[in-house]
Formats: sequence, C-alpha cells, structure tokens
Amino acid sequence: MGAFAKLLSSSMPPVEVVFFRNVIGVILIVASLAKVPFSHKGGKPFLLIFRGVIGFLSLLAFFYNIAHISLADAMTFSRTSPIFTALFAAWFLKESIGKKGWIAVFIGFIGVVFIMQPSGITLSKTDILGLFSGVGAALAYTSVRELKKYYDTRAIVLSFMGAGTAGPILLMGISYFVPTGDLDFILGKFVMPKSSEWLYILGLGIFSTLAQTYMTKAYGATRAGIAGAVSYTNILFSLFFGIMLGDSFPNVAGLFGIMLVVMGGILVAKEKV
Repeated sequence: MGAFAKLLSSSMPPVEVVFFRNVIGVILIVASLAKVPFSHKGGKPFLLIFRGVIGFLSLLAFFYNIAHISLADAMTFSRTSPIFTALFAAWFLKESIGKKGWIAVFIGFIGVVFIMQPSGITLSKTDILGLFSGVGAALAYTSVRELKKYYDTRAIVLSFMGAGTAGPILLMGISYFVPTGDLDFILGKFVMPKSSEWLYILGLGIFSTLAQTYMTKAYGATRAGIAGAVSYTNILFSLFFGIMLGDSFPNVAGLFGIMLVVMGGILVAKEKV
C-alpha cells in the first residue's frame, strides 16, 4: 500500500491519495454486504465515528510523509502506534503495562528521536505529522479493541474508510476556496489520474482493504500490544520497496532509531503476553 501511495504522490496531493485508498475499500465492503449482511448488536455509535475520523486524520499525516520522506521513515513513524497503543490500552482499557513495558516505551521513544535527528528544539512538519500518525493510529486501534465487542469487523473498517472517503471530498472541495500553503498536508485540489496511474490506484485500494480488514480482526482477537507489534514487519518491507522506488538507505542514526522502535514494540508485545 505504501509503495503504491508513494508512486501516486508524485502527481497528486496526499488528500486525493487517501480518497482513492478508501473509496475502493468502501465499494468492496458494500458489495460484500449484498451477500452477507452485518451481524452485530451495535451500541457504540460515537466511538465508531471517533474510530473513523481519527483513523482518517492519522492516514492523512502518514500519506503526507510518504510523499515527502523515505517510505521506511514514514512507516516507522506510523509504527510507533503499538507503543502508544500500549499506553492508551493501559489508560482506557485498564490493561496493565508493567515495569518492563514502560522500559519498552522509553526505548521506542529514544528510537523516534534518532529517526527525527532534531538539530534543535524545533521539529519539522514531517516529524510532527509522523508522531501524529502514530498517536492517531494508536487511538484508532485501541478503539477497535472495544468496538469489536459490539460491531462486525466490516462495520468497523467501513467507519474508517467511509470517513476516509467523505473527508477528502470535503477537503478537496474547500481547497478551491482556501489557499493551500502550509495546509498542504490536509488540502489539495483534485488531479485527474493518468491512464497508467489507475493500476496503482487499484493496487492501493485492494491491498489497503485487505490489510485493514485483517488488522481489525487481529486487534479484535488478541490484546492490543501483541497485535500491534506484529505489524513491525511493515518497516522491513517498506525499506525494501522504498529503495526500489529510489529512496536512499537510512544513515547510521536513522537505522539505529528504526531498530530501537522495533525493539521497543517487540518488548511491549512480550510484556503483554
């Protein structure tokens, strides 16, 4: 998904890439409902809406970073979500984190510092959006843990993809009346895809829908920290695909930061077992 998003980001704004990432998923899920309707009791509409909106905003930040920094760095920022998920699960779901868990969280945050490599107290836009992509995803994943008790997996995924379809339409419409400027991470005018790009859009939609569906199943089937840590394989794949697409190999500090973030996430998962 990240590789297809990076290819598309060379010619269209991140908000449009987010739109195409979600609209195909909405179509696929709605089509599945024709054969197998929802089967759930419901009862948490506001939490369901929150999951959709915060997930959409997190994805916007993630896709902006995909367009402006290496795919591996963008993915690593996003993959801080299991570390934040462990914190939020402890606060909101009362899942214990333990002393080793706090050490793991600290290791993960040190890793983020090495990846950002700040030259002072000021963070770049991609650093801030990278952290938000991790925090936002963590809030979304933690809510999935609770929502799975009340809703069909497809309903949870549809809340996210529905927000990720309607939101970009609204934002792209606003972009014709509001100067983009520093808001380029959330605003952008629609650009008609070239004929060759429709294949990328199809791949983006299919792979993101599959990933989103199985991620939701995973977070509903086990404790939040465990499911999140498995997703660290994304970083290895992103490093590989990013280099194929022209990204430079991370420097020593960046690579060390990636390793610390991965280590922190794995330690969180081990603590949650």
